[in-house]
Amino acid sequence: MIWRIAPISYWGVVWFIRFCLFLYVKGPTVQGRANIPRAGGAILVSNHLNNADPCVIPGVSPRRITIMAKKEMFRWPIISLVFRFIGAFPVDRHAADLAALRTATSVVNDGQLLLMFPEGTRSKDRQLHRGFPGTSLVAYRTGAPIVPIAITGTEHVPWPWVFVRPFIGPKVTVTIGKAFYPPAADRITSKAAQSATDEIMLHIAELLPPSYQGEYREAVAARRHDPPAAERA
Repeated sequence: MIWRIAPISYWGVVWFIRFCLFLYVKGPTVQGRANIPRAGGAILVSNHLNNADPCVIPGVSPRRITIMAKKEMFRWPIISLVFRFIGAFPVDRHAADLAALRTATSVVNDGQLLLMFPEGTRSKDRQLHRGFPGTSLVAYRTGAPIVPIAITGTEHVPWPWVFVRPFIGPKVTVTIGKAFYPPAADRITSKAAQSATDEIMLHIAELLPPSYQGEYREAVAARRHDPPAAERA
């Protein structure tokens, strides 16, 4: 499988990404890097503001990351080549892509980090929108922890014109939260999957500034006012 041979090229591409980040953005400032598990499979979930996001997050991770990316990204020759060098695989956002879900499950079961963007596409208004249930399905099938990530600032990256404006790019911040597991479910029903998806999105929203929280702003405020019983104990 492609993610098993990716290390041959992965770190070369990642170091190139880190060089580009140094040139074209301020930072990125990374908070909570220690929350990425040192070993074992896990699912990284993030909000999505720019096509640069799938590059920024691997660029700040101490471990190799396999990315589930929308299939449209693989239509651009250069980006497709880079993605395949780092072991990314495509998903059809507009259909029940069972093949992509099987690949995602295999990646996590193989002890790798999997990066998913539950919203399925970039947020054009920078607000966090409801996610699709694919991430929760992978979490239930693998039993792996979920690591929430919030990224801000990339919405101001003038892709691809950023490459002609080095050293004056926007400030980018990546905040990595503590790992958690989806709510227990006797059966993986569509209702259970959607409930788990909302919980995933709420964890991401809690890491974002209020101006980015979108549909989850009120839920974040309510949880902070009345935290879950496990947190109060």
